[in-house]
Amino acid sequence: MKGRMMTENFERIAQRMGIVAAVAGLLAAGPGVLAARSQQKPQTPGEVKRSATSEEMREAQREKEEEERDREEEIRDREQEKKDQEQERADRLQELYDDGREALDDGQYVVAGKKFAELYQLKGPQADAALYWLAYAENKEGKREAALARIVDLKKNYPQSRWTKDAAALEMEVRQNSGQKANPDAVGDEDLKLLALQGIMNNNPEQGVASVEKVLNGSASPAVKSKALFVLAQSGSPQALGVLGKVAQGQGNPDLQRKAVEYLGIFGGKRAAQTLAGVYTSTNDPSIRRAVIRSYMISGDREQLLVLAKNEKNEELKREAIRNLGLTGGKNELQQLYQSDSSTEAKKEILQALFLAGDSQKLGQVAVDEKNPELRRAAIRNMGLMGGREPELQAIYARETDRGVKEEILNAYFLGGNASGLVAVAKTEKDPELRKKAVEKLALMNSKEGNDYLMELLQK
Repeated sequence: MKGRMMTENFERIAQRMGIVAAVAGLLAAGPGVLAARSQQKPQTPGEVKRSATSEEMREAQREKEEEERDREEEIRDREQEKKDQEQERADRLQELYDDGREALDDGQYVVAGKKFAELYQLKGPQADAALYWLAYAENKEGKREAALARIVDLKKNYPQSRWTKDAAALEMEVRQNSGQKANPDAVGDEDLKLLALQGIMNNNPEQGVASVEKVLNGSASPAVKSKALFVLAQSGSPQALGVLGKVAQGQGNPDLQRKAVEYLGIFGGKRAAQTLAGVYTSTNDPSIRRAVIRSYMISGDREQLLVLAKNEKNEELKREAIRNLGLTGGKNELQQLYQSDSSTEAKKEILQALFLAGDSQKLGQVAVDEKNPELRRAAIRNMGLMGGREPELQAIYARETDRGVKEEILNAYFLGGNASGLVAVAKTEKDPELRKKAVEKLALMNSKEGNDYLMELLQK
């Protein structure tokens, strides 16, 4: 009786102060809680008001923090969307280029012409190359005038292009085939020439290297030069490496240069690494630098990849170096880089590379010790992609105060197929929103343990 009267008195005071909402939770808590409160000294109206105000302030602070996180995430999403669009365009351009080259190799000149015409219209970084290969395809189709017109466009619109030398050689060939002034050095049968080069290389490597170099410096088509370069790369001799180095330094068109860079990565060794380092520093072409980075990955040169990851100013190339460091399994180098780099974006890329390298231990360490919640979330996300060891994530969840990090742990459980971790959260979490998120993920997983818990909920 006494407890009920005190409760009614308390309710009347609260109503007069306009804070029924603040005590609704207490009244709904049940008689046990109310009885316990009845033994305590009643709060004055001022104390009740201050308590409610304090709770409102905490709630407002939580909402403010959540809104700030949402704004930051929205900004990151917009930036990522822009990067994704740029990458999609770059991928589309490269796809058209690769499809066109493949069609040429298969003798499908009409298909190749369409691919290169579309590529040229997009006016990307391969526009000059597209014009050259379009002229090449049209010449093969017998469209001599159209091919010559393309060559004129290339010389006019891209006078500094590294394809102009090949275009000049192609122009001579087209005019020869048109019955105009003949070029005595015009290319003959391509297949026979390549067979001859291969035979010379097998029987007399020194003479073979000299013959390939003559082809590379001559008026042969880029297709023949590319195949000749492949023949050269099979040699493995110091002389062959020297010629590859010259081409990699830019003696030829960009396609040929990228191929030479790739072959240097396959060669491996100190001399090849030195040549690649020279190529990287001597060019401003991102595609060539990217090819050097991939060659370092092919040769497993973690030392050079680390140097580029530390010093490269171009963010895209820096990320490329970090990713390839992960692909080579450079755990120690990535850990060193994480400690020395101050950029949040770079550190997120390093965490992704640690995932590629399989370094779950370092990811777990970052998830625990890192002060930046965004980086802790990134580490946990990558732990989820690796299967997310439950004891580690449970320990992090238990002591974590950042709501966003807790949500990321739930995502990691989901990505790793860890139903038991989600069930544990659903059973013990006091925050109703986080508990709801855990149950939502369990509903999508279709696991026995998760389904058993969902049945428990239904039976309550």
